[in-house]
Amino acid sequence: MVDISNKEVVLREAVAEGFIKLRPETLQLVREGKIEKGDVITIAKTAGILAAKRTPDLLPLCHPIPLEKVEIEVLVENEGIRVRARVMAHYKTGVEMEALTSVSVALLTIWDMVKKYEKDERGQYPSTAITDVKVVSKLKIS
Repeated sequence: MVDISNKEVVLREAVAEGFIKLRPETLQLVREGKIEKGDVITIAKTAGILAAKRTPDLLPLCHPIPLEKVEIEVLVENEGIRVRARVMAHYKTGVEMEALTSVSVALLTIWDMVKKYEKDERGQYPSTAITDVKVVSKLKIS
């Protein structure tokens, strides 16, 4: 890991987002709460929070950071679902990886929950796609 011992503890914040493209029929089932595995939005939010907390277990060189806030927003849009994560901590290094991990796992959770409805007749996913996972903003406030 990179040596951060000489760095100052300051407020760090990162916002990341990503998108999963889904079929209109699947989105309707999500909106109506009719997905067999359960409430997609609530479970995706929970998965995103847990993922942020487990980031150093998943990324080998990532510092364990005492997170102070993880906020997940799940927005059902016309062509899919957008997930946005906001992560905050007072620490010596940033929280971008925690925000990105949070978004990624929330999106994978959505895919897992709706895969039954996304498969074609051959069991493939011709239109399902996770895209645009990125850091939207990061702040370092001294």
